[in-house]
Amino acid sequence: MKEAVPFLKWAGGKRQLLPEILSHVPARCNTYYEPFLGGGAVFFALAARGVFRRAVIGDQNRELVDAYLGIRDDVEGVISRLARLSRKPHDSDTYYHVREQDPARLGQAARAARLIYLNRTGYNGLYRVNRGGRFNVPFGRYKNPRILDRENLRAVSRALQGVQIRIGDFEALVEKAEPGDFIYFDPPYVPISTTSNFTAYDRLPFGPAEQDRLARTLRRLRKRKVYALLSNSDVTLTRGLYEGLPFEAVKVNRRINSRADRRGPISELLVRSRPFGPADRLGSSAAGVLAPPV
Repeated sequence: MKEAVPFLKWAGGKRQLLPEILSHVPARCNTYYEPFLGGGAVFFALAARGVFRRAVIGDQNRELVDAYLGIRDDVEGVISRLARLSRKPHDSDTYYHVREQDPARLGQAARAARLIYLNRTGYNGLYRVNRGGRFNVPFGRYKNPRILDRENLRAVSRALQGVQIRIGDFEALVEKAEPGDFIYFDPPYVPISTTSNFTAYDRLPFGPAEQDRLARTLRRLRKRKVYALLSNSDVTLTRGLYEGLPFEAVKVNRRINSRADRRGPISELLVRSRPFGPADRLGSSAAGVLAPPV
């Protein structure tokens, strides 16, 4: 069967960084946690490789969580609604009509279809909200966007079966993690410049106080002997927040600047709550469930 891949374009998506991330992933774990789900590239890769027995994934963005729930619980309903949208004229009138719909007044499958449609036809696939929490990305001028991918949506639905999908704060989502589990944190990054501040995924901000709370959470997980991996920008602030924890800097191409001549490879950090040995790594034939250190 087809391996599921992200069904949304998402700022900060991890498909480019995936090989580096997978090199720090345990070959097996009991429960996998991902509290900043976004496009879900890491989750789908681990699901395809059978890394976890159980999974708890989530995000603070209600519309995003609703899309995952809609696909998990009623993928054919989502497909049916996207098929109807794909038959409508591809123009700004249709886009803004869909954008003005209130998600709270729609059913679960319709909410998922609306977000996918807006993501595929809005400007640069961005997700951005105003102070009232309403999606406000303008129309994107794509000639022929692919609104409906039936095969991948069904693969996504299969990957999500039996998975807990929750909305809420990252700290609450991982509070039950224990040795033998694995957590991947992909928070809104600390900005590397004033033009790269992509944190408007939800009306609730993720600023310095939240970054500090996340760093303290990672240190508590270390004391609890829970293995966690975190990605973030490689700047002075993040190096200070995670000083003393094992990390490495990796290069990745990101189009985070509005000026094309300022785009190119940038450094990001992969921070771990604790080291683990080569035999634990994904792809090792000798690996079992990640054990706590002695």
